[in-house]
Order: sequence, then C-alpha cells, then structure tokens
Amino acid sequence: METDDFKRRQWRSRLTLLLIVVFFFGSFGIAAVLRFSGWEPASHRNFGEMQSPPLDFSAQNFIRADGSPYPWQPELNRWRIVVVSDKPCLAACVEMMDTLKRVWTSQGRHSERIDVLWFGPLPAQPPSFTGFVPMRFDSDLAKALAQNGSAGGYPVTIIDSGGFAVLRYPAGFNPNELRKDLAKLVK
Repeated sequence: METDDFKRRQWRSRLTLLLIVVFFFGSFGIAAVLRFSGWEPASHRNFGEMQSPPLDFSAQNFIRADGSPYPWQPELNRWRIVVVSDKPCLAACVEMMDTLKRVWTSQGRHSERIDVLWFGPLPAQPPSFTGFVPMRFDSDLAKALAQNGSAGGYPVTIIDSGGFAVLRYPAGFNPNELRKDLAKLVK
C-alpha cells in the first residue's frame, strides 16, 4: 500500500514539474512564434512610412529663408518635421501650416525639441510659433525626399536628431497619426 501511495505522489510531483516547465517554456515559444511571424502590438506600430534605408542629411547645409545657416546640433536632440514645396502658398498651404502648428503644440513640453522646417514660399502671414523655421527651397532636398506640395496636400517627413529621415507621411495624411508618432519618438 505504501508503494502505491508513494508512486501516486511521485507521479503527481512529476506532473506538476512538467506543467511548470510547459507553462514556463510555452510562453517563450508563443512569444517567438508571434515575433517571427511579424505580429506587432498596435501601440508599437508607426503610422508613417519608414524610410528604408534612412536618408542622411546631417552633412547637408540647409539655409533659412533669411540666409542664415540652419545648424543640426545633434547634441540638442531636436527632431524636424520637414515640408518641401515650390508651389505658391495658397489655402492648402496655410491649412497645412495650421495643422503642423497644432501637431507641434500637442507635444506639450516636448515641443521645444521639435522644429517645423518649411522649405518653400510662405503666405503673407506666416505662422508664429517658436518651432516654425522658414527655409529656402532646396530642389535637391525635394528630389531626395520625393515630396512637393500639390493640390492634394503636402507630404511630410520626420528627420531625427542625427539628421536621418526616418518617417514619411503622404499628401493628405491624418495629423493625429503624425502627432502619435512624434509623441513616441520625442520622449
């Protein structure tokens, strides 16, 4: 009798150990399957299109509209929202500037680390917020980013503090998507 009881306890102990091992390593297996199948939680996805490979603009000299150079200063950890257009600034242009001002303002205390670089013509009354930097139109930059304003809107590119173009938003993009991506990046 004692042997049957001993065997039953031994079997129960082994089963418990086996269940612990299955639960422990099973979670790693599930995580590996999800990771290698390409699944990502929605909170970790970018809304903008990743620039692949990222374009490096750190060595390029950008010129402000007033003729002064725009310094990269990577040590300040500043992010740039870049819009390039050689079209006259009409209603769609003014609307885009207002949208970018709202996106910039929505970043709260982090907005001081974001510059909105506008390469191209300005309206009679350009926006007045500290992050807005009027720039001289740069055709090489427009070609490199493959963006130019049109009747359908203005594409936008995010350039990181090191000078790499990392995310691109097509004309007519949802400003909330830009706002959410910036919030994740600028933290």
